[in-house]
Amino acid sequence: MKKLIAGVVVVLAVVGGTLLVRQSKQPAAADEKQVTTIQVAHTQNYVPYDFINEAGESDGYEVQVLKAVDEKLPQYELEFTGTSDDDLLIGLESGKYDVGVKGAWYTEERAEKFILPEEKIGASIIGFTIRQEDADTITDIDSFAKTGGKLVPISPQNAQWNVIDEYNQANPDQQIQLTAAEAFNVADAYAWVLEKRYDAFFDIKLSYEEAIENEDGAYHQYANQLTYVPYKGIPTYPLLHRDEQNEAFAKAYEGAIRELEEDGTLQSLSEEYFGEDVFQFIDENN
Repeated sequence: MKKLIAGVVVVLAVVGGTLLVRQSKQPAAADEKQVTTIQVAHTQNYVPYDFINEAGESDGYEVQVLKAVDEKLPQYELEFTGTSDDDLLIGLESGKYDVGVKGAWYTEERAEKFILPEEKIGASIIGFTIRQEDADTITDIDSFAKTGGKLVPISPQNAQWNVIDEYNQANPDQQIQLTAAEAFNVADAYAWVLEKRYDAFFDIKLSYEEAIENEDGAYHQYANQLTYVPYKGIPTYPLLHRDEQNEAFAKAYEGAIRELEEDGTLQSLSEEYFGEDVFQFIDENN
């Protein structure tokens, strides 16, 4: 009887040990399916790119694109926080946030500080605010360059300076004069064009629409005197904090964005938030 009991104990010990081994392996399998949380910061009032809507929710074109990306990537969960521009950038550098969206263009400085994915999230349309009386003469950037018109000064640190500089490099016989300026009031720029001190203000289309065309715009009084000529779309990108986790997320993001472009989601969201397909303004050769 003692031998029988001892044998049963041995068998139970073996079975119990096997079960424990199996149970110890289960968490490892679960870890493979672990969901990684990505903290996304966005500007609070940059309509329609990123903002907090009336319901107190994160909204805007870039936010909605990232929410669509989130649906494509079950291994990630994106959490959104609306914040100031300064906090967004400081938070990205410190690692408080993993991703930041603010209608950001590519610059070498940003590429050094942050991860910029290869796939753009959207575009910002840039062009010229001119006098309406010149609308028949200035219809695009080439015609403006041919007139030899004076451009409102631009800060060399501003990404808009680089856009004009690139045009000049590509058109050595048809230069646009670049004059450096540190800062000025936008109202001054519009007034200077109207006063004919300068012939054009290199402006973001969205800014022009909000300031001039919008009935509640700060400079709507100039609506009958100024007009806008688009040049091209400048791709915009999410900015990612530099670490291994976000390197992996950047690759996953790129794959998801390509799918969203192919199925028309990006264009549809652009139409919804901008009233047009901003991607049509992008010169894919540049």
